[in-house]
Amino acid sequence: MIFTQYYLDCLSQASYLIGDASTGRAVLVDPRRDVAEYVRDASAAGLTIDLVIETHFHADFLSGHLELAAATGAEIAFSSVAETEFDSRKLAHQERIDLGDVQLEIRHTPGHTPESISIVVWEHREDETPYGVLTGDTLFVGDVGRPDLLSSIGHSEDDLAAQLYDSVHNQLLTLPDSTRLYPGHGAGSACGKNLSSETSSTIGQQRVSNYALLANSRDAFISLVTEGQLPAPNYFAHDALLNRQDRALLDEVAAPPALTLDMVLGLVDSGAVLLDSRSADAFAVSHLDGSINIGLAGRFAEFAGGVLPLDRDIVLVADAGTELEAKNRLARIGLDRVVGFVASLDEVLGADSDHVRSASRLTVAEFMENQDAPLQLVDIRNPGETSLGTIPTAARIPLGQLPVRLSDLDPSAPTVVFCAGGYRSSVAASILRSADFENVSDIVGGYAAWIDAQQDAGDRAS
Repeated sequence: MIFTQYYLDCLSQASYLIGDASTGRAVLVDPRRDVAEYVRDASAAGLTIDLVIETHFHADFLSGHLELAAATGAEIAFSSVAETEFDSRKLAHQERIDLGDVQLEIRHTPGHTPESISIVVWEHREDETPYGVLTGDTLFVGDVGRPDLLSSIGHSEDDLAAQLYDSVHNQLLTLPDSTRLYPGHGAGSACGKNLSSETSSTIGQQRVSNYALLANSRDAFISLVTEGQLPAPNYFAHDALLNRQDRALLDEVAAPPALTLDMVLGLVDSGAVLLDSRSADAFAVSHLDGSINIGLAGRFAEFAGGVLPLDRDIVLVADAGTELEAKNRLARIGLDRVVGFVASLDEVLGADSDHVRSASRLTVAEFMENQDAPLQLVDIRNPGETSLGTIPTAARIPLGQLPVRLSDLDPSAPTVVFCAGGYRSSVAASILRSADFENVSDIVGGYAAWIDAQQDAGDRAS
């Protein structure tokens, strides 16, 4: 058996290549949209990808089943209860997929979504114990899939949570404890609330350590998994719908076109968004007026999908040579309306002062020197973070909610925003400036730096 896990840190997303070396037949499970790496690896291993299996209609990324089918001729497969606009194979509960000596068994495991499946992997046809199980978004390391994503379209989260309980207990926990567990996501994904940073485990380990599996009844399980879920990012419903559709394919080698400043300004006047993917420090030194800063080095696509409008063109402001990467990473979540990037950026920022701005970033010392001044302080971390503490007087508005809660804030008041370490606060501050807030700063190092300063002050006092 050839078994490869591909883990995409920036989306906390896992996909899997499973092949039989004796026959050369392989399947790809839950591929991301830029598929060249899969095709290359399969070819190098002497494998032909015959089948692309999706464990469900993903909401957190735009899957690459159409791209992979176009590149390899592979058939696309979903659960037998899934309806797609493109041709797809319907996989029945307990259906076997024969790759040669390697065998796959489909198990319907609804709950996260009605069409969710898991895939039991048998390394050898005659093995009594499976090699592992791919659990999609049904069971994670440390968590289970959230059951609330479809509540807005007629599916009760309690009903789905009850189905999830049955799926986990009747389909997954019936597997031997030694069965390796390979989930669809890890820590950082919004598809759960307590995901581990570990990208694999075993059924036995999860049986004794996963908080949801320790619930002593179905009702207790439902309560545990439905409470405390964050609002889904804005793009989730968009992607879940696109993953059913026969949509346009990604060309992952085609870079966006270079644009002059005049072309950029014309596009902005027509409604395009300026997305600056440089670091927060570079953005602070100089940027085009109205730009939103989301650094490419972080969870770029996820935050872009959470705060940018989905129905507008995007013009990239990027470090030289990163334009294609930025375009492809946005495409992974279905943001396909990248119309170009600012050419000769250093010249533009250095020569055209009418359209160039700088941004205020405060060290913790600078913030504390002015803390007695009338400030509008905003903590844009998530509730799970702010519940452990915040800076006194701070309003709590998670970053993903900021674009729709601007009316909660006074655009004329001096405003300071902060997050955990400084990445998200630059995003938030740029959103406020683009919405005509007059005086906005963010705190370098964020809440962590503020806590360190408090501890240092306490040590000096003692």
